[in-house]
Amino acid sequence: MLKVAVIGAGRIGTVHAAAVAANPATELALVADPFGEGARRLATTYGARATLDIEDVWADDGVDAVIIGSPTPLHVEHILAADRAGKKILCEKPVDLDMARVQECVLALGDRAEQVMIGFNRRFDPGFAEIQARAAAGEIGAIEQLTIISRDPAAPPASYVAQSGGIFRDMTIHDFDMARFLLGDIVEVSAVGQHLDAEIKAAGDFDAAVVTLTAASGAVATIINNRHCASGYDQRLEVSGATGMLEAGNHRGTLVRYSGASYTEAAGPYLNFFLERYTAAYAAELAAFVAAAEADAPVTPNVLDGRAALALADAATRSARTGERVRIG
Repeated sequence: MLKVAVIGAGRIGTVHAAAVAANPATELALVADPFGEGARRLATTYGARATLDIEDVWADDGVDAVIIGSPTPLHVEHILAADRAGKKILCEKPVDLDMARVQECVLALGDRAEQVMIGFNRRFDPGFAEIQARAAAGEIGAIEQLTIISRDPAAPPASYVAQSGGIFRDMTIHDFDMARFLLGDIVEVSAVGQHLDAEIKAAGDFDAAVVTLTAASGAVATIINNRHCASGYDQRLEVSGATGMLEAGNHRGTLVRYSGASYTEAAGPYLNFFLERYTAAYAAELAAFVAAAEADAPVTPNVLDGRAALALADAATRSARTGERVRIG
């Protein structure tokens, strides 16, 4: 039984705590958050202990693994502290918003960088994972084109946007990792940012973007992002190869369709947001983390994948601001 501490009792910490409680191979031992009310609430829900002092996590010999859901500026500090304490580590994305800080983390971890999982949970979405496995098995021949569509139902507050690192580091970074998951190394990035929301523009960011990635194989990926979408949380993926195509569509609460005199095949709304849409992905991510921890084996995606995704985000930011095509490496 892997005894787990969750750092952060906010939205993402709550998701991870629920996944730990539901997994028969894990036990939620400790919830740490400097805001005591949230930590106590979440710990009480699952019969765990709560602490306001993060140092308690590193000192607790009863904690085998740590899931880091703290604010991004604390990720590297918490990764390295957990590593020094000998804990297995799963950290939410991104590793950091600054590449120099990520490099410091990688160098400090050394060979252990491959054993620190980064929470690019969409790799574990059942549909996306199936597409990757079938494409890797050669079912559609050599991959030629990849299309990733990711649109949020509504924009976050401008106050969040201002400290998020920008759309490419905050939102598109999931899609950059997915492109690498399917296509391997990316060698060129081109991005166009859009200003459709005056408040987000005033905060210094784009609220929509289209990114083109060229892989070392010659395959091309197109990523379409928007901070708002009238039809809801739009999450789709299509991979086209020399001999076929694989695609994953949006998820709804029901498969039932209605047809009548005024319209046909009317469907229910998309699942509301990432908490609902990717519930299965979070569970599968945790299962992969536990299996690697028990075997003391490398994990995927890890800190090195986090560094690679941030490099693509930095390149896209530069491209969108300058109009340049940016080479990687």
